[in-house]
Amino acid sequence: EGKALLAVMVGTDLLANGIKATDLIKSLAAEIKGGGGGQPFFATAGGKDPEGVQRALGKASALLG
Repeated sequence: EGKALLAVMVGTDLLANGIKATDLIKSLAAEIKGGGGGQPFFATAGGKDPEGVQRALGKASALLG
């Protein structure tokens, strides 16, 4: 229906290194023109630009690569 949804799950190793799903999802949500939140280990975002999902996946790869 013209909407985009992202979900991020972070394992214990990343959490121990200070990487939180909420921080990642906020950065990625900008790519789908939306917003999100959640818990340090799991967060979701919704947006109105489904074409931004590919950009968000590329950004996630670059952030964690």
